[in-house]
Amino acid sequence: MNRRPITLALVGLRQTLWGRDAPPGRHLLARWPGPARYAAPVGLLAALGLFLITLTVESEWGLPLPVALLFSAMTVAPLLALPRRPLLAWRLTVLALLTCTFNAPADRSWPWTPPLALGSVAVLAVVVTRVDRPVLAWVVAISTVPVFTLVHPDNRVPVLLLIGALAIVGDLIRRNRLSRRELAVQTERNEREQERRAVLEERTRIAREMHDVVAHHMSLIAVQAETAPYRLTGVPAPTADEFVAIAASARDALTDMRRLLGVLRSETTGPETAPQPDLTDLGTMVDTARRAGLPVTVDAGPADDGRVPAPVGLAAYRIVQEGLANAARHAPGAAVRVTVRVGPCGLTVRVENSPADAPPTAAGDPGHGLTGMRERATSLGGTFTAGPLPDGGYAVAAELPYDAESGDR
Repeated sequence: MNRRPITLALVGLRQTLWGRDAPPGRHLLARWPGPARYAAPVGLLAALGLFLITLTVESEWGLPLPVALLFSAMTVAPLLALPRRPLLAWRLTVLALLTCTFNAPADRSWPWTPPLALGSVAVLAVVVTRVDRPVLAWVVAISTVPVFTLVHPDNRVPVLLLIGALAIVGDLIRRNRLSRRELAVQTERNEREQERRAVLEERTRIAREMHDVVAHHMSLIAVQAETAPYRLTGVPAPTADEFVAIAASARDALTDMRRLLGVLRSETTGPETAPQPDLTDLGTMVDTARRAGLPVTVDAGPADDGRVPAPVGLAAYRIVQEGLANAARHAPGAAVRVTVRVGPCGLTVRVENSPADAPPTAAGDPGHGLTGMRERATSLGGTFTAGPLPDGGYAVAAELPYDAESGDR
């Protein structure tokens, strides 16, 4: 015999009767801006409602004042507890319905006052959207008890239909809210995963390009060290041996670097045979962008005065390349200005565009260009900033530091 449904039913009954309310993700008062400032008005309205209900019960039912005050308090209390403790508010409502009925006039077809009836409907409408199905089933079942025992037979069917409709709609609202919450969580996780993957892919690409740049210079060191004894006359034997050791060390470094970084290349990606771009190639890239219809102006000093190391020049080239691509996608027709400043110990790159003249061609695709540019700057110990301009345009800027003594001579 499968006892799981019985166990779930008993657990639901326990939660319904004396279990604590589940912590709401966002209680009703949280939707009000600054709920603390409304505490006094809400208290005054509650007191006024309590006073009016008391007068109604006392005048129409002929109850003594203390009894009328008690019934009025039992009517208002569930409404005060409803925003934070809906299940507790429902329990108080059921208690009020059962208690107030015993003192109702015998000639009335409805055993409850209008405020109590409307308040009970409001409490039930909120509760059915905040509890899971086992508790919902017990809430509906227990809510029908006062209907069958106290309500006139002619009025039972409309009340039961109202309770059933509230339960169905409330369950749909709860499931829709849970689905949207789960979708938001999953979307956030996917965005974080895509961001992490973009960072890893960009770092892998940077590592491959750095490998190609360093391998080029290490190869030059090995060739120069090996040919030095033949190019220079009168080289002592110890010096020649030192050149041989330098060449061997350079070849060993190349071998180790290729062994460690070879795993970064995918099976379909072979080694780069073309030289990596640098600042001297900015002109060619800008000309290509202009031929594609992008109005670009360049403000730059000497393309390469020998102070900029190859990794820094490569990073600057890629940042400008991605900046131009982003401007073409997200700001069609906008004027773009590229600024490159070579300092004694650092390189400044800035790409800014004016407001777009046409709708963006990739408005729904944020891409990962900014992530790649940021990774390139931070991998060299630099900084990267990106953001909108006051006139509606957009700008990206990077500071790429380097050791002035380590530049290419």
